[in-house]
Amino acid sequence: MIESPIERLAKTHPDLEVWWDSSPLVYRQWVRKMVDRVEPARKPVLTEQLARLFNEENPAESVFRGCTTNPPLSWQAVQSDPEFWNQWVDELIKSSPGLSLNEAVWMTYKEVVKRGAQMYLPIFEASKGRFGWISGQLDPRLFTETERMVRDAEELSALSPNVMIKVPASMQGIEVVKTLTSKGISTNTTVCFTLPQILASANAAMDGIKIAEKNGTRLNRWRAVITMMIGRLTEHEVLDVQAERKNIELSWQDKHWFGIAVFRRAYRILTEGGYASKMLACSMRVGPNVAGKMRFWDVQKLAGGDIVYTCPPYVLEPLFEIGDDLEFEPEIKKGVPKDVLEKMKKIPFCIQAYDPDGLALEQFNTHPSTLSTIENFSKGFAGLEKYISEQMASRHQKALSN
Repeated sequence: MIESPIERLAKTHPDLEVWWDSSPLVYRQWVRKMVDRVEPARKPVLTEQLARLFNEENPAESVFRGCTTNPPLSWQAVQSDPEFWNQWVDELIKSSPGLSLNEAVWMTYKEVVKRGAQMYLPIFEASKGRFGWISGQLDPRLFTETERMVRDAEELSALSPNVMIKVPASMQGIEVVKTLTSKGISTNTTVCFTLPQILASANAAMDGIKIAEKNGTRLNRWRAVITMMIGRLTEHEVLDVQAERKNIELSWQDKHWFGIAVFRRAYRILTEGGYASKMLACSMRVGPNVAGKMRFWDVQKLAGGDIVYTCPPYVLEPLFEIGDDLEFEPEIKKGVPKDVLEKMKKIPFCIQAYDPDGLALEQFNTHPSTLSTIENFSKGFAGLEKYISEQMASRHQKALSN
């Protein structure tokens, strides 16, 4: 057996997890695309490796330990199988004539999450709730609506025992993490970029645990992860603008060391502090080219930790392309170049992300990366909304014609 890069990465720490970052409903299509585009000699090995990542015949034996998704990815899942979803939505509208557009969108979104959760449920059951979680994200447009987020989270959680709720690291979202934890509902803090957000989420979970224990709420199958969206932090234009104002020249390497530094510091604080939440690395970017060889620092330099990597196709594809040329060693506990840290200390955007007190809770909602990511995620619901609206209009027109 020739191990895939993912399998070699997982060996750097016994508790390291790799998750699929997209709807499980599109995994088979992605596999076909990957196998179809490689030369014939590579097809057998690649086919076996990808079949091990998510083992359809025996999901409990999969290399993947979970799955994250979001509204745009759920919308992609619907688009990937129009014949099925056109019929499903049509039946929904037909059976519920008084259904509003918002209700139809929410029910369709829940169905996508539920079907994905069912695919990972065997992993969840075989591991007694340790693995096999799938993240169902709250509507990002409601990131300031505490009560609505809690209510929607309860609905999503009820879909399947292995649904984990993606809660935004907004000021209100931090309170939601505490509330859901107190109810024994697992959470994945998302739209999260800075150490202050990470620590606020970790503390909220700990507060929620205390409430749950006081109330006798069972937490035997509760988990919490905190997603740091590395690329969405390091690539934001505000970083370049502020560096230029300080006459600081930032290389590609500098920016990615910045993201790695924030993640490593968060990991160290959570580990040494005995927090219940686990760090999750997201939005990783391939590069740089070192001595003529392509590397993947965002992945490599976090290897060796008790963390989660969530890998979408744009991460997995270069990992498999670089293949055996990519080495993984335990690096997460190593330091960061001093010259990078010196630059970071002079840029407000970096200070906010790296200093535990760099942001006040009231500033979470207005962080540049938060605003741009919320806007991007909202487009997923907007796309689904437009699709459902067209389906409803089409059925109404047919009814008038008849």
